[in-house]
Amino acid sequence: MSLLKINDLKCHYLTDINTVRAVDGISFEIEEGEILGIVGESGSGKTTVALGIMGLLPENTAISGEILYRDEVISSLPESGMDRFRWKDIAIVFQNGLEVLNPVMKVGVQVTEPMIKHLDISPENAQSKCADLFRTVGLDSKWMDSYPHQLSGGMRQRVLLAMALSCDPKLLILDEVTSALDAFTRKEIRDLLVDLQKKNGYTMLMISHDITFVSSVASRIAVMYSGRVVETGPVRDILVSPRHPYTRGLVHSTPDIFVYKDLWGIPGDVPAGDEFKGCPFSPRCTQKIDICNKASPVLMPVGGGREIACHRGGIAGLLEAKNLSFRYRLPNGEYLKAVDNVNLEVMEGEVLAVVGQTGSGKSTLAHILANVIRPECGEVLFMDGNVSGGNYGNRVNGIQIVFQDPFSSTSNRFTVLDAIKEPLYINKIGSNGDRLQMVKNALELVRLPTTDNFLGKYCGELSGGQRQRVALARAMVMEPKLLIADEITSALDVSTSANVLRLLKGLQNRRGFAMIYISHDLSLTLKIADRIAVMNSGKIVEMGNSHDVMLSPSDEYTKRLVGSRIGLCCHNH
Repeated sequence: MSLLKINDLKCHYLTDINTVRAVDGISFEIEEGEILGIVGESGSGKTTVALGIMGLLPENTAISGEILYRDEVISSLPESGMDRFRWKDIAIVFQNGLEVLNPVMKVGVQVTEPMIKHLDISPENAQSKCADLFRTVGLDSKWMDSYPHQLSGGMRQRVLLAMALSCDPKLLILDEVTSALDAFTRKEIRDLLVDLQKKNGYTMLMISHDITFVSSVASRIAVMYSGRVVETGPVRDILVSPRHPYTRGLVHSTPDIFVYKDLWGIPGDVPAGDEFKGCPFSPRCTQKIDICNKASPVLMPVGGGREIACHRGGIAGLLEAKNLSFRYRLPNGEYLKAVDNVNLEVMEGEVLAVVGQTGSGKSTLAHILANVIRPECGEVLFMDGNVSGGNYGNRVNGIQIVFQDPFSSTSNRFTVLDAIKEPLYINKIGSNGDRLQMVKNALELVRLPTTDNFLGKYCGELSGGQRQRVALARAMVMEPKLLIADEITSALDVSTSANVLRLLKGLQNRRGFAMIYISHDLSLTLKIADRIAVMNSGKIVEMGNSHDVMLSPSDEYTKRLVGSRIGLCCHNH
């Protein structure tokens, strides 16, 4: 049976200027003994949900929907009626002890107050129980006679937890309880909560922007954005394979999940007030379609205990390769199978790295996917059209490829302007004036000068790093939905390589295009890739989450590939 059930809860703050839709129609249930985590950026409505459950919202809040505790509607109760449930049935732990605790009262007195009021016990018994509670939360009972300012942040958080537990509630709401704590204290609080749940079977609603902390305690997660739930599911599923673009952005912004990966936050901000129409995430989404600007998506089950609110059913597929095979004819008349029955899928906005030894078929696969060469059998579908007949390389929002050698991919006889403008000219995109501005915009994207002097330089006058960035600008001027980067840093020195790769990943994060990154450098792929496909002798032998593939490979070839990394490092791989 559900201990707590929320049906279409809306909490709108009414101000003189506008209406802030802090919570805008959310529904969820918490089973008895379950720990549910609610995560999201600041301003997503998490704390408003907690205050709504406790009946502590300010007077200027318009509230609708239902909150049921053990099938009893508590959302419409008056203050006196709600007071029956606070502390004894539902208790909350807030995040900032200095703000919540009374600075002129000893902490022991503050913990005993709820017990005396709600349990109707004597002050002496309350004192005794308070001492037990302090020991339960890892505090010596001598601290009962201290004032809040005399305690550390971690100690104050434990006092608040003891206060919440004082009347033995069935549901414990934890609102950002570790956000202001150091790593050591954070782990202590986490271990304490896990221990309390195991011993006493507390039902918990854990609210935080810290996905790592929530995932270490909760069994299920609900992701909130702009007052709505956009995805729910089991903790591991959410972290390993997020299905909503926003959830993926949160996971990629969390350093403790993928420890080797560079941090890239979600561009843009949570909308405030009543300023959006349709899906609130659409201004920041990389895969939006027309309906996203017109109608709000509904949270729908998608199997496996997952629910997603997205008009495209979550992160959508962009490219799919089916049964690809290709052979090269050798001078002696024999055939070399470079690509052997390869199947793969690329999702909107993701980075898929294809790794393997030289000669494993990576570049041939890249050229097939970009329609540079035709496969002997199999097909490549891009945005539901066939690559071989779709001319996707010749259109805006199509497929572009950046080749390995910047010196052979751009002609020495071309000026910078000519090299970048050429695809626009060939495909009759824009007028001459438009093309010049589009070239300058592309150069700004790759952080190259837009002066007449630089535009007039011949490609042969440029350094390797500049030339590769010109090749990248040539691809970006077509605003691709999919960029294929084929060993683009292998001919560059380490510093230039790092600059080009960071620039490329930054572009991918801001512009939201998907990328296939071909490389033999395993360490680089761990920095930028969401998923990794390992190729050997023309076949994909292993594919999965980048950290899973590289740090705990299952295929023997992948194990040998990972084990071939050399050099000193600050830790063992």
